[in-house]
Amino acid sequence: SDAAEGSLPVYTPATTEAFATYGELDEGATLQPVAMPGGVITGFGGLEVSTSSTQLQALTDAVLYLAAYPFECAEQVSSRVLAIAALRDVLEAFEAEGMPTRAELEKAVRRDLERLTRLQNTDGGFSFWERGRESWPWVSIHVTHALVRAKQKGFAVPEDTLRRALSYVATVERRIPDFYPPSARDVIEAYALAVRAKAGDRDVAKAKALLSRVGTQRGGTEALGFLLGVLSGEKREADAILRTLQNRLDETAAAATFATSYEDGAHLILASSRRADAVVLESLIAAAPKSDLVAKLVRGLLAHRVKGRWGNTQENTFVLLALDAYFQAFEKVTPNFVAKIWLGEGLASERAFRGRETTTELLEVPMRWVAEHPSDVTIAKTGSGRLYYRIGMRYAPASLRLEAADHGFAVERTYEAVDDPSDVVREKDGTWTVRAGARVRVRVTMVAESRRTHVALVDPLPAGFEALNPSLAVTGAIPSDPKAKPNATPWWFWLRPWFEHQNLRDERAEAFTTYLYAGVHEYTYVARATTPGTFVVPPAKAEEMYAPETFGRSASDRVVVRAAP
Repeated sequence: SDAAEGSLPVYTPATTEAFATYGELDEGATLQPVAMPGGVITGFGGLEVSTSSTQLQALTDAVLYLAAYPFECAEQVSSRVLAIAALRDVLEAFEAEGMPTRAELEKAVRRDLERLTRLQNTDGGFSFWERGRESWPWVSIHVTHALVRAKQKGFAVPEDTLRRALSYVATVERRIPDFYPPSARDVIEAYALAVRAKAGDRDVAKAKALLSRVGTQRGGTEALGFLLGVLSGEKREADAILRTLQNRLDETAAAATFATSYEDGAHLILASSRRADAVVLESLIAAAPKSDLVAKLVRGLLAHRVKGRWGNTQENTFVLLALDAYFQAFEKVTPNFVAKIWLGEGLASERAFRGRETTTELLEVPMRWVAEHPSDVTIAKTGSGRLYYRIGMRYAPASLRLEAADHGFAVERTYEAVDDPSDVVREKDGTWTVRAGARVRVRVTMVAESRRTHVALVDPLPAGFEALNPSLAVTGAIPSDPKAKPNATPWWFWLRPWFEHQNLRDERAEAFTTYLYAGVHEYTYVARATTPGTFVVPPAKAEEMYAPETFGRSASDRVVVRAAP
């Protein structure tokens, strides 16, 4: 009459990939050629075609990216809060597979707000990872921005936490370290003024003083974008900013972006060009909503998506905020049309959109069918209003043996015996053979040809291994690394590991740093081979979190854990 139930997660070592294209139709039809990717698992993924009467479905992949982002520093947690809080009223429009429900997303916001509250320092600011470390001006303003927006959307934000955060932001110019370059300082002070304005504390005098100090010509695009929002009611200053911004446009017949550059300290403000475009777009909607640049900036931002999203958490967050403002301001025509989808010559879906609705019609075609019936996709509409569509494909490569790749980092992973050299042996075919119960030192070597910023190094564990976490009392002493040596750097205080923070999780080890010097860097940890068996190990990967196209990975590995005779 008694029972117990347990569950274990099962992680596949396969790598999934996804691509998507978005578009809109005012009238007529469009044809999208579809090519079957080679060497995929036909039982996974497939073709997805979604249609709607609002462009909100174009945000699906970006919201999913923020909701599922695996690294949870204060900046990334607050970015998730900002995106979900800003879009909470329209999240029902996102019906892509894997999208959490509205209730689940709101629960996540409440959890993230509690986490941010625990991370707040005594000065009211926030560091990246832990309470007690020095507050970062940009991160502190960004977290305060999230608290302000969340409160405006009806979430319960602790009043004392918000009060102390706003106090930090109001005096941020006194908290910026002396080594910050002027361009970073300008953007930080402008962002602080913009956040204060959103909180109902619009300091026009201070904004004018900052604009006078930096000047419209010397001021960076992003700083001017923030100031434009604060000074939108001040015609002389707003017009001067608009003239300068127009002179910096990179404009085509369809789209527009800004040529933006930053000094060496750009990593101090997590800078990116697409974020600057989004900052200007949101301010432009408030200051000059009739400008023809508004629609062009939207198209420029949408054109810079890769696999449905932008490059990093900062870009996704600010772009989502700007596009939400655009949707609220410019989708005027009441939809009244019928959308049809053909696969080849066969009608696959027909949907009528009547009135303002935020639902999405989703057609899913299994990968097995796509492989057997290669067909182009045709989408057509009849009636008034604009049809928005998304055509996407998800798949998993069949091969579990990936070669190493260097796109900014070279990464290599090895396994070493800790107690007895015979515990770990590498066979001629590259397979690692490990004695069950043995302690294993995992050594990940990362080479950066030039300095990198905000680097994440992630190493998946073989399923038969368990990392020995020195933070846990039951782990005991971790054997020292006989090959360990301090990093050679220009400053004496850098004689420490290259990473600032690490996580040892059930299935992976992670290490992070804000600034990485060029050279060879090693990350090691100790694991125990706990379970006999043969295991496929995905590659170790290094990436710049805010420029993930700069990355590198090791090759896949095969690990055999053998029971002791």
